Amino acid sequence: MGDVIVGIESTAHTFSFGSVTHDGAPSNSTSALYRPETGGIHPREAADHHSQHAHDLLQKFLQDNQISNDDITAIAFSQGPGLGPCLRIGATVARTLSEQLEIPLVGVNHCVAHIEIGRNQTGCDDPVLLYVSGGNTQVIARAGDRYKVIGETLDIGIGNMLDKFARNQGIAFPGGPKIEKLASEWHALNPDADVSDCPLPYSVQGMDLNFSGLLNAAQLRINEGKELGQVCWSLQEHAFTACVEVAERALAHTGKTELLLGGGVACNERIREMSRLMCEQRSAEATWPEKRFCVDNGTMIAELGRRMLEVSSPILYHESDINPSLRTDHTIVEWD
Repeated sequence: MGDVIVGIESTAHTFSFGSVTHDGAPSNSTSALYRPETGGIHPREAADHHSQHAHDLLQKFLQDNQISNDDITAIAFSQGPGLGPCLRIGATVARTLSEQLEIPLVGVNHCVAHIEIGRNQTGCDDPVLLYVSGGNTQVIARAGDRYKVIGETLDIGIGNMLDKFARNQGIAFPGGPKIEKLASEWHALNPDADVSDCPLPYSVQGMDLNFSGLLNAAQLRINEGKELGQVCWSLQEHAFTACVEVAERALAHTGKTELLLGGGVACNERIREMSRLMCEQRSAEATWPEKRFCVDNGTMIAELGRRMLEVSSPILYHESDINPSLRTDHTIVEWD
């Protein structure tokens, strides 16, 4: 296959290996998803899951992509943000491979990796990123040598909110795809429906958002006897409209003309449609990578590692500590 950079993703429920070549051609990731029997993600259980799957998952990835140890020229891993126990597993595997194969090690910012795999796959140059995932909801744009956070959630991430609502209805994790399905099916039967028929609070505060009140109000509508599909539809409409509104303001503020969706919730067809319509109205372009690159994956980690190694040196062992609280704008951006 030629020289490749391998990436390891382990920030939360996904443990994943992926790679890119030195010219940026991506591989398919090989991933294992931790699914809790009850409740949300239990960090130590998720870390145990990652540890148990690490060896077999790596071997499957190498075999599926016909990569030998001699092909691997660097190892990239998620240094943060994320759940500490999960991050430590990925970092430990990365350090071990780096030492055994005697190749460079690079720690990357998970949030920035979503941006760079999006740029890699869509060809967009200088976008505003609407980053919608389980743990994060941010509107991001590059300014100088940083990806600046222009707006973000003040409480929980949009994906977390959707999963919590789903869990309250007895829907297994991850709940977002099931909510999307229920909302789509209900709206297909009620095409003239209006959100005023199932009112929920609007979650925009300036350039920021919050979702806990929306979550509580949606559960209240269920308790009042509203149909589950209708509440799912209204919940999506309110949450996604708020996100797209803030993204539109960011486009206006920065003067940029590209909107990039990233994160697991960017797989949702409704938020894609809203983004496309908004961008059409302001002569901008909405874009997003394939769904396999929206969800957490090792390939996006490899891609950011590739970009970083183009302009800087790999990290040393003592610099490879994880940082669960790492923010998007903590990473200095030196690449084009």
